[in-house]
Amino acid sequence: MARTFEELVDEADSVSVDGWDFSWLDGRATEARPSWGYQRLMSARLAAVSAALDVQTGGGEVLAGAERFPPVMAATESWPPNLARATALLHPRGVVVVADPDEPPLPFADAAFDLVTSRQPATVWWAEIARVLRPGGTYFAQHVGPETVFELIEFFLGPLSDELRRKRHPDVETAAARAAGLEIVDVRMERLRMEFFDIGAVVYFLRKVVWTVPGFTVERYRDRLRALHDKIEAEGAFLAHSSRTLIEARKPERA
Repeated sequence: MARTFEELVDEADSVSVDGWDFSWLDGRATEARPSWGYQRLMSARLAAVSAALDVQTGGGEVLAGAERFPPVMAATESWPPNLARATALLHPRGVVVVADPDEPPLPFADAAFDLVTSRQPATVWWAEIARVLRPGGTYFAQHVGPETVFELIEFFLGPLSDELRRKRHPDVETAAARAAGLEIVDVRMERLRMEFFDIGAVVYFLRKVVWTVPGFTVERYRDRLRALHDKIEAEGAFLAHSSRTLIEARKPERA
């Protein structure tokens, strides 16, 4: 027997969204992965340096996938539940997890790290990244790209502006990196298919990825949720697309 709208929504609204693990969505939503394999590439770079920083580490799940850490390994995170998860996961492996509000300045000295990494940071403070990198150091990250889940955003918020559609575009991000004094080594972008198979998956996603529909609550958007539930029931899934950008930037040896 199919579960009702109320059952699906109530379940998704009550489950924990701590950390950056999306396994609750298994069988309920899918998202294609970029071809480059960020975690594998990050792991190889971490093994080759002496000091590294992972910015906005979330619950530490991605960083924990690295095979080997450098002698000095630090991570930052702002959300208290994620801080606790990341510390529990990473501290046994010698990683120092630092509470940081995701606003400048980073709580580290100039030229402290050979490598700064980040997977899907909410914000990127290029000048701070450049400051904490040593000359010759590298920023290596996977960013959320432009127009990610815009189909879902516009279902709730209506048509978005061209300015918002350009936000996070690789051309914009590489220009900002260069303005901070970094050299672009590599940049790639891929657009990826996403599917939501029930309204509970949508609720969970919007509660977890809070910048998708700012201020989202079930009560505030119940009418739109019900309309989307009916659409999924009729069509079998809600189709959206994400985009991801792989970016590698280097701080010059000399200014």
